[in-house]
Amino acid sequence: MKLRHLTLPLMAALALSLAACSKEETTGAPSAAGAPAADTSPIPPAQAYDVLAAQGKGFTAGALMSANTVYVLFDPQCPHCGHLWQSSLPLQSKVKFVWLPVAIMNAKSAPQGAAIMTAANPVETMNAHEQQLLAGQGGMSASASIAPDVMATIKTNTALLERLGATSVPFMVAKHQRTGAVITQSGALGVEALANFLGMGQ
Repeated sequence: MKLRHLTLPLMAALALSLAACSKEETTGAPSAAGAPAADTSPIPPAQAYDVLAAQGKGFTAGALMSANTVYVLFDPQCPHCGHLWQSSLPLQSKVKFVWLPVAIMNAKSAPQGAAIMTAANPVETMNAHEQQLLAGQGGMSASASIAPDVMATIKTNTALLERLGATSVPFMVAKHQRTGAVITQSGALGVEALANFLGMGQ
């Protein structure tokens, strides 16, 4: 966490793997393997957008009526996901972001993801959580008691991350606004880089 101030200035120069969080420990993190008849087949990149739209569940932030939807698989314990959340805020007037919580990092991941997703106002809750996380406070307090349907959603999202071949978060799937091509990105981006990635650059 002490390196968080260095992350954004160095992001352009560092490898993307340094701007993302990988699985750190499995204790307390739900495993998709426990789900009955779980689909573990790889998702071809060209189908990633449609599969996430059909099977992923999370909360929506930004322009709800926008045809431009960006799916973000994130772990609530990942500071790079927090940086991406901050970068997305200036673009939310034009883009609809769907944030899909996964649990790959530690025992806090699933409870925090469940609390954010089921909050009365998920966007406000996410804002408060990410501010605490980026301040080195570990994020929001969340009950370890998770409703079965909510846990199933987090397991499904986590399985989708693995099926996409992603080894770290945040992981974005979108359609380029100018070409319509399905695009993916592993790791956080600054505001300008995020806009360019989505095809919103001038």
